[in-house]
Amino acid sequence: MPHANAKAQIVSICLAAGAIFSALAVRSFVLPLRVHDLGGDKVVVGALFSVGTVTAAGLSLPAGLLADRFGKRSLLLFSILVCAVSQLGLGLATTVAPLFLWQALGGVGFAASQAALMATLADAVPGHRLGRAIGWLTLAFQLGFLAGPAAAGLALQWVTLPAALAASTALFAVALALTLAGIRATPGAETGWNLAGPLRQIARHRTFAVGSVGLLGATVLWGTLQAYLPLFGKEQLGLPEAQIGYMIAIQALANALARIPAGRLVDRVPKRGLIAVVGLGAYAVCVALLPHLGGFWAATLLLALSMPLLATVYLALGVLFTSLSTPQTRGVAMGAYGTILFLGLGFGPAVFGPVMERAGYLAGFTACAGTALAMAAVAAALRSDRWARRPPTHLAA
Repeated sequence: MPHANAKAQIVSICLAAGAIFSALAVRSFVLPLRVHDLGGDKVVVGALFSVGTVTAAGLSLPAGLLADRFGKRSLLLFSILVCAVSQLGLGLATTVAPLFLWQALGGVGFAASQAALMATLADAVPGHRLGRAIGWLTLAFQLGFLAGPAAAGLALQWVTLPAALAASTALFAVALALTLAGIRATPGAETGWNLAGPLRQIARHRTFAVGSVGLLGATVLWGTLQAYLPLFGKEQLGLPEAQIGYMIAIQALANALARIPAGRLVDRVPKRGLIAVVGLGAYAVCVALLPHLGGFWAATLLLALSMPLLATVYLALGVLFTSLSTPQTRGVAMGAYGTILFLGLGFGPAVFGPVMERAGYLAGFTACAGTALAMAAVAAALRSDRWARRPPTHLAA
């Protein structure tokens, strides 16, 4: 069991993460509706999400290197400040064009926060409890995704979309205070500035290929769904904005409740790649079913019931990537994880947004689900001994 100081630090990490992700969830909920009000279409929404995520993807590996070299807490503090400025700028913007600039700046913060949070937690927890620890961290993420849209949906009964977005900047102040007070500063390591060596260590195992393809499939699916779920609720389901916020919040609650049981499962089952492949395929089928449903309760029930599948996939992949690293290369490992994650989150909305704009939500969600199923099949093939020699037991996919 972690000692008392370690437990206190883990609590601070999770609370700070919850505050950060509450603010980001407000952004994900409000921004598509704000673009709609300013006259933008679904292609603009997809492009906006892609600007942030592609920027984050490009900077995640450098961010991981900086975390290893200068310390994880320093990188986390930087990420919080950058995200706060970006969020405030989005709230104050009155036309579509500046939104792209603020989203790109947000991408810088996303990259740094993802690498810093995961690496800081991994340093504080023994390996045999990492699945449960990541479960608690991602529980904080999902509670943030629950609290942010729920609070914003309630606030929108009295305030405007821009006001709700700007006010959510206060959540980053909470995260800043928690980080300064509760997360221990650790010195960086003299790792040099060359990414190639640490990256080769991480990428040489077949497990890395399995995890990378699985993570890309999961994030393409999740990114597309989250980018267009507010507009799907508004245009196809005909829901008011408050109900859309409640639907997203209920989805996040189901995701959160699944995290701790899923973490225990991942700690007990060594075949993390198999868990990811099966879970990804099943979740893709659920997303393909979504546009066939109507009304608030049918869509919300499907989203809620499918969340444990995706939660288990992400936890398995998080532990898988962490197992490939050492304490000196943990930032780079989490940077690689973040690069793939953000590429998928940006790729999905950019590619499938035009499909939804021209052919509707049925075609868009079906095409996205089919792509994820294909990636699950590729990951399953990479696990086969026909493709590569079996890795050491502790890295088994």
